[in-house]
Amino acid sequence: MDSYSRKVDYVRMSVTDRCDFRCVYCMAEDMTFLPRQQILSLEEIHQLAERFVALGTRKIRLTGGEPLVRSGIVGLVRSIAALPGLRELCMTTNGSQLDKLAVPLFEAGLKRLNISLDSLDPARFKELTRTGELSKVIAGIDAANAAGFERTKLNCVVMQGRNDHEINDLVAFAIDRGVDITFIEEMPLGTISEHSRAESFYSSEQVRERIAERYTLVHSTETTSGPSRYWRVAEAPHIRIGFISPHSHNFCATCNRVRVTVEGRLLLCLGNEHSADLKAVLRANPGQPEKLEKAIVSAMQLKPWKHNFELNDDVQVVRFMNMTGG
Repeated sequence: MDSYSRKVDYVRMSVTDRCDFRCVYCMAEDMTFLPRQQILSLEEIHQLAERFVALGTRKIRLTGGEPLVRSGIVGLVRSIAALPGLRELCMTTNGSQLDKLAVPLFEAGLKRLNISLDSLDPARFKELTRTGELSKVIAGIDAANAAGFERTKLNCVVMQGRNDHEINDLVAFAIDRGVDITFIEEMPLGTISEHSRAESFYSSEQVRERIAERYTLVHSTETTSGPSRYWRVAEAPHIRIGFISPHSHNFCATCNRVRVTVEGRLLLCLGNEHSADLKAVLRANPGQPEKLEKAIVSAMQLKPWKHNFELNDDVQVVRFMNMTGG
């Protein structure tokens, strides 16, 4: 429990800051990544997951950077999925490696996937990701479906003048593939020069207005223990459309999650720098899990009531999204 009586039972754990894409809203084109000695080993990530589950965590999402570029990721999934008490192990991925890893991940115990997809136009996809190939991501989505994953969700960051005209094409793609889709307002994390965040902002309300031009949206009270607010499509009730609205519809009052960076920093809020160094505790107290649990419980009192994202080009948080995890 945090100091505002919110029950925290969902942890997002970054397994790497590296990525094979360079998405324009996520990181700079020329990135410097962390040296190996500064990041958690797979064994340390497992130990942290084990302690969080022992304290009542019921959902863990593995993130990056891109988690599937981390060597040994399938074994890590298998070990965390086996933790008694954990209800759901999920992953956020750009999908580029799923054509070969979807089956091993499913067999290892991964329950659900979120896959980033911001455009269905190959040239625009390359422009937005700088290095990505759309065909590989679509092959990865199809591989996930074939492997047996259910309730797969596509994540789309909508930017004015860049991909907002593709909204309904993306909805149609989700309907065709039988997957959910969530539209996300861009978050002001890290310094970028590729575009103006203030000028590219496209609200969730604008997205819903665009969808309503082609489909009938029906509000839903469903939840996946994350920040998305869901709607159903009357013409295709088998899928959900979600909206993550950090600017236009603050979701902090119901926040039930924290993040662990690949450096072992426990971030108490995506939009603030409140944190605790769990790596230092872990390495200074080998074989003493109670010390780690005490540090985690104490850190919950640092969790702020809310983030404060402003609609301008000022950087509210200097770390890039790849340092935080999805």
